[in-house]
Order: sequence, then C-alpha cells, then structure tokens
Amino acid sequence: MRRWTFLLRPSWLALFVVVVAFAYLCFTVLAPWQLGKNTKTSRENAQIANSLTAEPVPVESLLPQQDSTAPDEQWRRVTAEGRYLPEGQVLARLRMVEGEPAFEVLVPFAVDGGPTVLVDRGYVRPVEASGVPEIPPVPAETVTIAARLRDSESVAQGKEPFRQDGVQQVYSINTEQISAITGVPLAGSYLQLEPEQPGGLGSIPLPHLDAGPFLSYGIQWIAFGIIAPIGLGYFVYAELRQRRREKAAQEAAQAAPDAPLTAEDKLADRYGRRR
Repeated sequence: MRRWTFLLRPSWLALFVVVVAFAYLCFTVLAPWQLGKNTKTSRENAQIANSLTAEPVPVESLLPQQDSTAPDEQWRRVTAEGRYLPEGQVLARLRMVEGEPAFEVLVPFAVDGGPTVLVDRGYVRPVEASGVPEIPPVPAETVTIAARLRDSESVAQGKEPFRQDGVQQVYSINTEQISAITGVPLAGSYLQLEPEQPGGLGSIPLPHLDAGPFLSYGIQWIAFGIIAPIGLGYFVYAELRQRRREKAAQEAAQAAPDAPLTAEDKLADRYGRRR
C-alpha cells in the first residue's frame, strides 16, 4: 500500500478534486445545457416547417380560454377578429432584428368571442441613442389579423420593467408580467403579426431553420467528461511506473558487488598512480 501514499499529497488531492468537479459539471450542467438547446431548436424548426404548409385556424380554437396556452402549436398560423386596446401598449427593448437593435411594439387585442391576447405588432428602430421613435397608432375599428402563435418568454432576471417618457418598457415578452403591468388579462401565448396586417409595423422575419452546433457541443462535453478521469488514471499509472523504475534502479545499484581491479589498476595502486 505504501506505493499509493503519493496520492495523498496536496498536489494530487487538488488534481483529483479538479477532475471530479470538471467531470461532474460536464455530465450534469454543460452537456445537458447544450443538448437541451438542441432539443429546443429542433422542436422549433419542426414547428416552423409544419406551419409553412398548414392552413390558418381561428386563434380561439387554440386559445379557447383567457388563461389558455398552446406550447405545442408555436408558430402556427392563426386568424383573429377583434379590436386593439392601445391603452395597454408596451415596448420590448434591447431586441435584435436582422442584426440591428430594435423595439418590439406589444399591444393587447380583444378577440371577438375569445380571449384577450397580446399582439406583437412588429419592430421600430431606436433613435438618438436608444430613444423611442414616434409609433403609428393602431386602428380604432374592429379588424381581422393574421399572425403566428408564440410562446411567452421567460422573465429577464434582474431587469425590471420601467416607464420612460410615458412609455412602459419591458425586457422580455412575458404575458404574465405584461398583464400585471397593464392590468389587462392576457392569454398565456401571444401573437406575432404577419406582414402587411392592420396595425402592423416592421415585419419580424422567421428564424432560419438551422439546427446549430448544440448537438455536437453536447457530445463534446460528454466526451470531455469521460476523457478527464481516463487522463487522471493515466497520470497515476505513469507515476507508479516511474517510481517502480527508480526503485528497481536503486535496488540494482545496492545489490551490485564492487567491480574487480584490473592489473593496470593494481600497479597504479602499488605505485600511488591510480587514476
């Protein structure tokens, strides 16, 4: 057992802790994170692809109640007849549309015979260092709109809604949060207007159908989690092998008899001239 005592040295103990912690993170955090993003992206791509050929349906068929959500129908094309509620208009800030900063303009829409839903009218570009531009008003009359169903986003942590220049602004399109701000009950999913709709602004393009690198990244983190302990085992084996070699060399040196003197060495000793 003495051959293993070197593993109790602080440097080896620290290496063990680092390797175990790294492998744990690979299997429980990093790989699931990337694989989860791959699953989400693949699901969204499939929903977008299916929506391209599916016929639009009335929004109340997917959101029949005021508290309804339809996560399995995201990106589905829907129609809605009703009227906008401009007093509940809100801006989503710090958005990126086609690689440039933008505000997305959100307003409640009361569906005739259905729930009140949040509608993303589209985007406007900021002016004068992120200032809010003048936003065209929504139609006052009853209109019919075509849109795509979207899932409510998670609330941006640490970024509270605020009002500036009389305009309410948020950092995420979260229907529950916006309902609390405006005092207007909203369904759990929201609508993103298609191009050239009543009340529409700059049209937000569909995401590209690209699975991205998330699957390969997830597999790489799994591989790293496997390789790290294997590498540690190799270092332990290499250290043991080196120690065995050094011990064998020491034992051979101690066991070897003194080399016999040659005739030349004997003469040199005799006359005091041995090299």
